[in-house]
Amino acid sequence: MKMRYFEQKKARIEIIPMIDVMLFLLVFFIIVTLQMIPDAGVNLQLPVSSQTDPLPHPKFTVNVMPDGTIKVKDQVMTTDQLTAMFQADGDPTKTELTIATDKTSQFQNFMTVIDAARKAGVTDIGIAAQPATNH
Repeated sequence: MKMRYFEQKKARIEIIPMIDVMLFLLVFFIIVTLQMIPDAGVNLQLPVSSQTDPLPHPKFTVNVMPDGTIKVKDQVMTTDQLTAMFQADGDPTKTELTIATDKTSQFQNFMTVIDAARKAGVTDIGIAAQPATNH
């Protein structure tokens, strides 16, 4: 009668699945971080309001300069281009828009942007303002 001795196999750690998981996590965090980067605005003297609420990062920030120029992401736009941009966004009713105007800008310039947005069907419109500091 022969006795067989089984060789002890060394335990191995499989690292390929771990690399897959780490790569997935890396890609996930890169995508999440890119979505958290806010749209860089223009230096404007925002009007002050005592009733400001923090808003989530808007999908579009439209800057109205003191001279009435409309800028989106450092591109000067006409009202027709603005309307076309909102309409090309897919479902304009879900588009989030924040308008930032200089406090010295005429109110008509502000209304021009609102009209362009409403013409495209945008209903979620916010106004950028600085919170009032209570002294």
